[in-house]
Amino acid sequence: MKQRRKNLLKFAQKIDCDTLVTFEPENLFYMTGFWGEAIGLLEKNGKTTIIAPELEVGRAQEESEDCDVITAERGTGLISSLIQKIKKNQVCTDCQNYSVMMSLKKSTPKITSSTEPFYNSRIIKDEKEIQILKKASKIIDEMFNLCSKKMKIGQKESELQTILMTYAMEQEMFDTGYKSTLNPLIIAGGPNGALPHAQVTQRKFKNGDLIVTDLTLRYKGYVSDATRTFAIGKISQQANEAYEIVKESQKLGIKAVKPNAYCKDVDFACRQYIEEKNYGQYFIHSTGHGIGLEVHELPTISYKSETKLQKNMAITVEPGIYIANKFGIRIEDSLIVNEKPIVMHKFTKDLVQI
Repeated sequence: MKQRRKNLLKFAQKIDCDTLVTFEPENLFYMTGFWGEAIGLLEKNGKTTIIAPELEVGRAQEESEDCDVITAERGTGLISSLIQKIKKNQVCTDCQNYSVMMSLKKSTPKITSSTEPFYNSRIIKDEKEIQILKKASKIIDEMFNLCSKKMKIGQKESELQTILMTYAMEQEMFDTGYKSTLNPLIIAGGPNGALPHAQVTQRKFKNGDLIVTDLTLRYKGYVSDATRTFAIGKISQQANEAYEIVKESQKLGIKAVKPNAYCKDVDFACRQYIEEKNYGQYFIHSTGHGIGLEVHELPTISYKSETKLQKNMAITVEPGIYIANKFGIRIEDSLIVNEKPIVMHKFTKDLVQI
């Protein structure tokens, strides 16, 4: 935790700030070890304070590391307590609330709104974070193995989701709370798989279906993300061909992952192969993204990204092919950037046919 705080302050200094204030739970957790409703304050001497409403104080005291915990009333009480501590400081905050920012600016003229220090610190994972991500990935592999045993013709997408989430919660893995979906998982059979972010439905699996199974779950705060595409019965020649193309594309993408490689080059490695096989128009999203305390973090693995990969970044590589009204295919792994990338998922059975 001390090293994280040093990194946070180092990046704050780069934008001429000596104090960090966080309102976002992910950044609060990163800074303090506590995930909840509170404000986190990190001062230039490393002193870390949590300002929390009374209902959160007990947990904040128990879960945080080397923090002072101050009690304040919700709303304006929290803001007033914060202002008393930062009036004379050069402050950077991740606050997204316009009215709160206006209140802070009135009393703290040297305050700026920026997420840069937080994301720039979080982009490189420390050993503790890597171990948590590896454990999360292992549990997801167990869930893929469960898919291969429990998936069957006539089963609803929603029924499989129930089986998987029951197992996940037994292993202390939980929904990420990702705002753009109503479901914890993506389980998309047949034509539903052509929608990369399909919602789970009551559709029943049929003979000849491809089933895109995207498991994105949180373990001890951290998100692991992987996708496998399963087959039920005999699939079409086109589906089989497309699967082999995505599989090879992903291999090429993973091979391109190494320190100092450009993110766009990883995307290019995947995309070029799919285009060479005349399926380029069906690869309709970027190749991957960073993972950590959020589902999508920096860096972005896309053709637009000028970012260079660095050792111990955690990213996904996930090419796909999506043909409307027919099927979808995605193969995704979470990995740690290293001289030889560390692929955290070991479930590698090819197109498991149920």
